[in-house]
Amino acid sequence: MKGFWNLMLLAAIATTALASTECEVCVKVMEDVQGSMSTDDSRKKPAIEKALGDYCAKDDLTNREKKICYYIDPIKRDVAQPFSLGMPTLKLCQRISKQNPEICTVKFPVQTKNLEKKDLSKLRVKQLKQILSERGVECNGCLEKEEFIKKVQDTEHLAGGEL
Repeated sequence: MKGFWNLMLLAAIATTALASTECEVCVKVMEDVQGSMSTDDSRKKPAIEKALGDYCAKDDLTNREKKICYYIDPIKRDVAQPFSLGMPTLKLCQRISKQNPEICTVKFPVQTKNLEKKDLSKLRVKQLKQILSERGVECNGCLEKEEFIKKVQDTEHLAGGEL
């Protein structure tokens, strides 16, 4: 019986860790919109739609936030309904991703600034490839994980400012 509870605890921890990176850009956008509104306005659908429009009209948004705004703009009314009921932002993003699955695929880039080799070795090859593609670098002939890590370290100077 004790083993069952340990297994359940492990599953809960894994779910929490997965949820922290799921729909991360969407959750940030929704939290920013929610933070910009008063409590009374957060219950009114027209005010929510206006706040979403105002947020997306900002000039200082990152490319990933702009992408979320692009996906959310056509479905503002569908977003405003659960938002007005006080649904948690993660649940809200998961619900609207049923209408547009790309919403939860937008992720923040892996931060590589000041990472040591031992930290890079914890990343998956897929993440290392993503870092290289964001830098505009191809790793032709790379087969082993160590080769990808070396290429990421060699191209550190190409890391973008959007982290």
